[in-house]
Amino acid sequence: MKSLEERLDILEEKIRTESFRKNTGLGNEVGYYVFDYEPQQELIVRSRIKDLASSNTILKFGYQLIIYDLYELILQLLIEEDVLEDLNELEEEEGTSYVFAAIADTLRFDSEDSLIVCYIKKHTIDESVVFLTGVGKCFPILRSHKILNNLHQVMDHCPVVLFYPGKYNGNSLNIFNEMKEDNYYRAFPIVER
Repeated sequence: MKSLEERLDILEEKIRTESFRKNTGLGNEVGYYVFDYEPQQELIVRSRIKDLASSNTILKFGYQLIIYDLYELILQLLIEEDVLEDLNELEEEEGTSYVFAAIADTLRFDSEDSLIVCYIKKHTIDESVVFLTGVGKCFPILRSHKILNNLHQVMDHCPVVLFYPGKYNGNSLNIFNEMKEDNYYRAFPIVER
């Protein structure tokens, strides 16, 4: 079994290859990947992504690394929709489950015009690699399979890597190694454990 650091090194090598960025070798299918890791390794993964994002070496390989923290994106969109401040009062009156449902409705998680998906699509340029982070921070408000399913329908010009605190076996997502999410079959494990 590889260490996390070894797996992150392999990931970094992969995203720098032109064949990865052009989605070759996958039958020209859109490259959607999952990098799973033990939940207790979250801070190590965050640190490595931050280092990679700040590295000047990315640009010399001919692409841009774009990182979307899904939790931060949810907060940003709720502010733009002018509802974030109302959620605290709503939670006190109606409860957490109601607030989660209200957030999902406001941001249209289940819709083809999901605000998160539209934002990512609009702000992702060609010649880029997309990292989706913050999955654990926004659980259970947003489920990983929903964002991947919806994004897969509208964005096919660059590879997407979901950083997942849990296990992905190529068929199902198991967040925090405890709770099974719905099955998801369209992503490839990017670096085997």
